[in-house]
Amino acid sequence: MLLLIDIGNTNVKFGIADGTAIVARWRVATDRTSMPDEWWVVINTLATADNISLRSIEGAVLSSSVPSVTPWLAAMIRDRVGIEPLIVSAETDLGVIVDIDNPREVGPDRLVDVAAAFARFGGPTLVLDFGSATTLNVVTEDGRFIGGAIAPDIRAAHDALVAKAARLTSVDLVFPEQAIGRNTVASMQSGIMFGYVGLIEGLIARIDAEIGVTTTVIATGGFGGLFQQHCPRISAYLPDLTLDGLLLIWDRSRPSVH
Repeated sequence: MLLLIDIGNTNVKFGIADGTAIVARWRVATDRTSMPDEWWVVINTLATADNISLRSIEGAVLSSSVPSVTPWLAAMIRDRVGIEPLIVSAETDLGVIVDIDNPREVGPDRLVDVAAAFARFGGPTLVLDFGSATTLNVVTEDGRFIGGAIAPDIRAAHDALVAKAARLTSVDLVFPEQAIGRNTVASMQSGIMFGYVGLIEGLIARIDAEIGVTTTVIATGGFGGLFQQHCPRISAYLPDLTLDGLLLIWDRSRPSVH
């Protein structure tokens, strides 16, 4: 079995793959202070609850957007599982070419997402990831990751609005029935939720115009399923896209694949 780990700014996603199937998925809050033994307690508890023996782990692949956490989880894998993890970077065999100005500065989660999307849908494809930031990542027809756009997370926008306006309080991040809010809560929901629809659709239109072709838009991340209902350009919502990409990259890294 294979251990998949995606370290995000808000959550760490764990997956267990058996062959080509992901048989377990877990999500925990990203704790920048946890040591390797503490991470082992977390993952071992989750695995035990799902009747999975971590002794069966034969490989591990890790992507991280939080450099301070990476060495602790990598050490956990070395010390507790006894294997060297594959840590994804722009130098990893992704199945796509990283064709941007500074490949080393791009978040590995963006690379994993476009690798998975290109393998499944070809190109041109745009991955819309509702993570700790809202990112739009573009891979061309010939398999080149050419960059994209990074916007604030919708929750960050909500929190900033509440913090800056004394008369506004927190609201549920759901779509209201109409754009014209008849009360403060509905007005805030309209501005935030429909405002993000406008942001997303506007960026997709600009990206399509710049590359001169209509992209296939794939959503992932926490809000992806919700926004799919209101953004006709989203062709599919794949919550496990990053884990799928890690599994794909692991398969490409093995000598038998080449």
